[in-house]
Amino acid sequence: MFKSLFESAQNSTFRSPFTSVNCQAATPASSSSSDLALADVATPAVTSLDDVSPRKHSPNHNFAAAAAAPLGDSCEFGSNKYFLLCGLGGIISCGSTHTMVVPLDLVKCRLQVDPAKYKSVFNGFRVSLAEEGVRGLGKGWAPTFIGYSMQGLCKFGLYEVFKVIYGDAIGEENAFLYRTGLYLASSASAEFFADIALAPMEAAKVKIQTTPGFAKTLREALPKMTAQEGIGAFYKGLVPLWMRQIPYTMMKFACFERTLELLYKYVVPKPRADCTKGEQLIVTFAAGYIAGVFCAIVSHPADTVVSKLNQAKGASALDVAKQLGWAGLWGGLVPRIVMIGTLTAAQWFIYDAVKVTLRMPRPPPPEMPESLKKKLGVTGEQ
Repeated sequence: MFKSLFESAQNSTFRSPFTSVNCQAATPASSSSSDLALADVATPAVTSLDDVSPRKHSPNHNFAAAAAAPLGDSCEFGSNKYFLLCGLGGIISCGSTHTMVVPLDLVKCRLQVDPAKYKSVFNGFRVSLAEEGVRGLGKGWAPTFIGYSMQGLCKFGLYEVFKVIYGDAIGEENAFLYRTGLYLASSASAEFFADIALAPMEAAKVKIQTTPGFAKTLREALPKMTAQEGIGAFYKGLVPLWMRQIPYTMMKFACFERTLELLYKYVVPKPRADCTKGEQLIVTFAAGYIAGVFCAIVSHPADTVVSKLNQAKGASALDVAKQLGWAGLWGGLVPRIVMIGTLTAAQWFIYDAVKVTLRMPRPPPPEMPESLKKKLGVTGEQ
């Protein structure tokens, strides 16, 4: 299975189109296939110009030739190590950023569940500070850090996995032509599993932040929630969480990927290959912020339901939505746009920075395959 996945990654449209070729003498024809495989593993050098196009060889040759990482990279694109490091980048980016905005998240949740008491963002901060002091603004940091670290692991790691699997399933040309759909499908699949990991900690966080006197710490909240509602207390918000997070993540990844393409094509004054890593990270941050604004808008009604649902004992998502009404579903939108815009931009920046730090492959935006260029009669860059 993993060998097949690795082969798919090597043929993916989203792999770097740039291949380094070392001019060396061709391997003698008398060499056995096993010797060729071992030679390929031992060095990243390409022994003939034909090796630049891996689809011209057998799958076994593809796998052997791809086994060695390009010079300077710590791993090969599509390898198990690559996917695991993507998951690590997700842990660092999601866990740290969500924890940093806990005070704003706390006020946002309170605005959603008790608008009569917390009338605005500034009023929410003032009331919260008056009642609980500065320390109170950090309530819920532990479940936030744990929950969103687990979510980040699944979100970013599985997104890369599904992108390779789905891209291989529809073929190289379709993967390029319908790449927006590919981004949407891959991110939705990844988020489905990410939310299962997040749900228990999200439920505990909202309970701590929005129910006065319930609990001050995660250790205090978990046994109380279990005693009152059983294990179901941690997953009763899973469906509305899917309703919130799946559209959010689909927008987060698809909008980011396409915005990145457009920025490099129309805004950045030089090709990505000529940009320094620092300049590339700035472009990443800008694309992430633009994506974050749209993320906040499409997922906000479900976010309001999740906040209210975890506060109201025994209520269903539909009951909460009816109680809030259409206007109530949009409560707290402004602080959430600020929070999610900043959050998403920071996550993409940190995730890309982790890739740079760990010397991971960072493929440029996908290019039209040569076979498709020939079919469409395209001669210039697309």
